[in-house]
Amino acid sequence: MAKLYFNYSTMNAGKSAVLLQAAYNYRERGMEPYLMVAALDDRAGQGRIASRIGIAAQADVFSGADNLFEKIAARLEQGPVACVFVDEAHFMEKAQVWQLARAVDELDVPVMCYGLRVDFRAELFAGSAALLAWADELREVRTICHCGRKATMVVRKGADGKPLTEGAQILVGGNETYVSLCRRHWRAETGL
Repeated sequence: MAKLYFNYSTMNAGKSAVLLQAAYNYRERGMEPYLMVAALDDRAGQGRIASRIGIAAQADVFSGADNLFEKIAARLEQGPVACVFVDEAHFMEKAQVWQLARAVDELDVPVMCYGLRVDFRAELFAGSAALLAWADELREVRTICHCGRKATMVVRKGADGKPLTEGAQILVGGNETYVSLCRRHWRAETGL
């Protein structure tokens, strides 16, 4: 029975590595996965999912205007898909999460989403909020703060290296921009 999964964490927890490993496992067993990534994140190149540990794969891209149910249905017309993998799922619109749920329910294909839970202001992304509400299974991909506690928050650093508490919710970046922290150290860094 197909399900909608949300694998969430902070930055640098290895979400993309977990996704790529799972997709590899499907291929190794002769089953074809369908990989999708948000067009907003082109750090590894457009239509490419990459992990900091050096593994990568090509993926179909989606933007906020795309109907993900239709994309999955169109891909299924080309041949069987054992599982759909969505990287950077926090960038989805609320309606797109419903479209994924519809694909699970009507097309009977499992969908595994990977993304951030909260932004640098400790606020939910629209896609993450919808996934937390509607996913059949939630899985936390854990990472640690510099103190050794579980990191649940992320700080955005400015060009001067100081933490930012305001700004656009979406700013694609990596280690040069974001640091994952426990709540205690996030509060200490941001002064909130």
